[in-house]
Amino acid sequence: MNKPLLAILGPTASGKSNLALQLAKRFEGEIVGCDSVQVYRYLDIGTSKVPPQEQAGIRHHLMDFLSPEQEFTAGQYMSEGRKVLADIKRRGHLPLVVGGTGLYFRALFNGLFDGPSRSNALRKRFYQQAKHKGATYLHRLLQRVDPVSSRRISPRDHPKIIRALEVFFLTSKPLSVHFRVAPKSLQGFQLLRVALNPPRPLLCERIDERVNRMFSSGLIEEVKSILDKGISPTCKPLQSLGYAQSIDYLQGSISLPRAVASTKQATRQYAKRQMTWFRKEPGVLWFHGFGDEKQVELEIEANVARFIHLCSTQQSSEQDPSHIQVSSIFPERSNVDF
Repeated sequence: MNKPLLAILGPTASGKSNLALQLAKRFEGEIVGCDSVQVYRYLDIGTSKVPPQEQAGIRHHLMDFLSPEQEFTAGQYMSEGRKVLADIKRRGHLPLVVGGTGLYFRALFNGLFDGPSRSNALRKRFYQQAKHKGATYLHRLLQRVDPVSSRRISPRDHPKIIRALEVFFLTSKPLSVHFRVAPKSLQGFQLLRVALNPPRPLLCERIDERVNRMFSSGLIEEVKSILDKGISPTCKPLQSLGYAQSIDYLQGSISLPRAVASTKQATRQYAKRQMTWFRKEPGVLWFHGFGDEKQVELEIEANVARFIHLCSTQQSSEQDPSHIQVSSIFPERSNVDF
């Protein structure tokens, strides 16, 4: 039986976490993080994690459970996330998937192709070949073994080129062939996507305020503490917003004011990319404003209540709620003119 599932999308600093907490209280929900950096322990200030004392007794999942040096892919997130959703469903609670990592959202709901795990030995070989034969060698190799993927992937995008080559040499089939097999979408839930679209000038102000608060609250000290644990400054999560700039400052390559300014600029650019990604998501209900604005919160709450009621009505009448079309329930919000 399909159960309601709520996803809260939006750019960084738009108030998603606050909104999720309020909705979780109202609808007996549990929060599932959808952030590629919040999954790591010790990275608290720079990721704006909700502290345990502010979680109001609401269960939070897929946050704070990995070492920064552990690899965690979108495929792993999909697998772990679906297990968590199934557990929440068994408890009869409403899952609220909240975060800003678009690829994680897409993997969780739409699925990914069942590709092979990464091979560090093979990747090392590719990097060595690129070093000795030139930056364009790997893309030329990809053109020979998978011309379809080579047309889609930029010659400068080495991570994607290497993944495509890795898939070919591990499976003897091009990545483009794997993509023809439809991934398994999430089953057992009826999904409602709501998204926050705050005015861009105000969002930029909030981003600047958040970055100032991060640094004044001890981001540099947090990074020092992480490095003191023996964690490499080159590990992937420490290359994320705020952390990369803090490491540059600690290594003496930039000043503190420059680290702050660079973090603000990079975060604003990231928010713009997030909006570009989420605008492509189908069936999203967009709300103009921030998630911590009372009027926005009440408006979204009313729409979520309406959705949950409709799912319940469909189930009691033995109709399949997966046939619910968001565009027909909320026509006024399904197509927002940006």
